[in-house]
Amino acid sequence: MGFPEKFIWGAATASYQIEGAAFENGKGLSVWDTFCRKPGTVFQRHNGDIACDHYHQYQEDVQLMKELGLQAYRFSISWPRVLPEGVGRLNKEGLDFYDQLTDELLDNGIKPIITLFHWDYPYELYTRGGWINPESPDWFAEYTKTVVERLSDRVEYWVTLNEPQCFIGLGHYSGEHAPGLKLSMDEVLAAGHHALLAHGLSVQVIRDLSKQKCKIGYAPVGSVVIPETETNEDIEAARRLAFSTSKHQAVWSNSWWMDPVFLGSYPEDGLKLLEEHLPTIKAGDLETINQPLDFFGVNIYRGTVVRAGLNGQPEKVKLDAGYPRTAINWPVTPKALYWGPRFFYERYQKPIIIMENGLSNQDWPSLDGAVHDPQRIDFTHRYLLELERAIRDGVDIQGYFHWSLMDNFEWAEGYNERFGLVYVDFQTQKRIIKDSGYWYKRLIESNGRILENK
Repeated sequence: MGFPEKFIWGAATASYQIEGAAFENGKGLSVWDTFCRKPGTVFQRHNGDIACDHYHQYQEDVQLMKELGLQAYRFSISWPRVLPEGVGRLNKEGLDFYDQLTDELLDNGIKPIITLFHWDYPYELYTRGGWINPESPDWFAEYTKTVVERLSDRVEYWVTLNEPQCFIGLGHYSGEHAPGLKLSMDEVLAAGHHALLAHGLSVQVIRDLSKQKCKIGYAPVGSVVIPETETNEDIEAARRLAFSTSKHQAVWSNSWWMDPVFLGSYPEDGLKLLEEHLPTIKAGDLETINQPLDFFGVNIYRGTVVRAGLNGQPEKVKLDAGYPRTAINWPVTPKALYWGPRFFYERYQKPIIIMENGLSNQDWPSLDGAVHDPQRIDFTHRYLLELERAIRDGVDIQGYFHWSLMDNFEWAEGYNERFGLVYVDFQTQKRIIKDSGYWYKRLIESNGRILENK
């Protein structure tokens, strides 16, 4: 099999989804703390007040990671746990938690990979306009400085933002996620531009202040397009759609969120279509956004299948009746983990790390006390075969992180979806490694070679 010798195998989580301790030890409010209190926003009014109680059980959770054989663990830092008002006053206890977690990981031979922002925006900064405020990039840079000064002597890998398409698109356009806003396209694009500026300033801070040689990346959603056949016509149609921008889907456009970061410009088709809504783009903004990066982190779960239609134009292919789908009703499309990395690598020429991939499944403890989840094993096996194919075809892929380490608070879906390699009983906080977790352990030990055994 084609996984490189130094390939990184890991699992990922996010702070609000697992930590709990939402109001303890000086932590400030996040927009998710307040959003969960609004009726009709989250499944059955669930919230992340306790979640997986990782804040108190992190040592036991690191032992689970060790048992799974994880080489790396991607986790995010809660901005308001570190800076309760978002800027200014430091909450020492909050930063101490991440300091201790980092040490615990390293003591157990697990590489920490830090995501600075995974959606839990400080509520106090939200009241000052949040991402719409032109000062927001500077706020994020100050927060980055606080974390880097404390942890960069031990942390090598950094990710700035996770999925701006979601925290801007779902949070500020459709209102499905925190802070639950439905803004005009003008305001949405302004907020997005400020988030990209925040990314660029954050990269500069990490580069300037890191106490060791660091590796920095960015983790947008990968909206993958899969050609129906491997004819040149279908491949070109898929590539064209993968990097096009439509007026009403700009918040999900790959090129709108990736081109400025990796190429230093917004896509021409997007600039033309969105001309009347564009934010003020000041001199030097795109240079700030377009910082040198070490890797392209990308989250991929599924893809859209297309063919070449009339005049070669992309034409979406309807899925067959009864197509396989996950518990959250996402289609199972393993080739997304081939065509996504391939197209992104062709366009941006950066080493790729799959920062999230996995599925929600119907999991519960069986009568024998174990959690049997053959669908997750089959799903991951199929997707990784495609990822391995991409590597064999010359795509520089350096790591894979399963989403998620453990069942957790799945945003607007609350605790209704289970994505974990580890089962969590949210009433007792008991953890059970699922069959997929033990399979993943064997996969890591073999560096992917067990995939040969179909």
